Amino acid sequence: MKGFLLSFRSEFYKSRKTIGFWGAVLLPLLISLLALAIFYFKSEKFIAMPALALWIQFALVSLGVMGTLLLPVFIIFIGYSVNSVEHRADTWKTLFSLPISRWSVYGAKFAYAVFLVFLCLDLFVLFTISFGNLLSVIKPELKFNTYHLEWELTQIYFKLFLSSLGVLSIQFLMSLLWSDFMKPMGIGLVLTIVGITAASKDWEYAYLMPYAHPMEALQSMFRGQKGPARDIVINVFTKDIYVSVAVAVVVFIAGYFIVQRRSVK
Repeated sequence: MKGFLLSFRSEFYKSRKTIGFWGAVLLPLLISLLALAIFYFKSEKFIAMPALALWIQFALVSLGVMGTLLLPVFIIFIGYSVNSVEHRADTWKTLFSLPISRWSVYGAKFAYAVFLVFLCLDLFVLFTISFGNLLSVIKPELKFNTYHLEWELTQIYFKLFLSSLGVLSIQFLMSLLWSDFMKPMGIGLVLTIVGITAASKDWEYAYLMPYAHPMEALQSMFRGQKGPARDIVINVFTKDIYVSVAVAVVVFIAGYFIVQRRSVK
């Protein structure tokens, strides 16, 4: 455990000035600021909306951008950025020759990649809630403060986080084994397009494709609602989420044995 914690801390210090780390912070900030600007300057279009519908429209600005295309692309980028420092400096052999087990090094790198994705999505929740409540102060005619959507937003982004794990595990392994950025990026983008197409066309087996999981997560988010809007229930653990987590576990374990048995250049 000590070796794992040391390796995780090392990943933070190595990446804290990189685009990968700041992308996890700035991406939710900039998209949430865009939503804030839209609702501030076009407030007259939203005044008549009930508070729940207002919150949903506001949250959908970020979800519509992040949940369809940006999240898979962000995951592809994070999977590579965590390993890019070693690739650029050619320090893989040095890293694995340290008196720390390969399991600790490999596990800490993967855990840090997971942390960056979690941080990004967690900040989306924070900024969405904060900016929505800010709008109720600077634009009192927007009644954001009359309804609370914190728990629902947390569930939504938690589901998106779980849906990203399968893609992240695959991209992380490809980026660890290939120093060329274009290979994992190219493969990831092609599979993302295929996954988005399958999910958007409601293919019955799309839930088996990791790269379709973020869009599948959004599409399967809500159970059929027959009651009033206030009784809305978000279905977090759908079959696509179980597949995503299973893929992440299998690929993570397989990746360790691959790294353990081969020379990483």
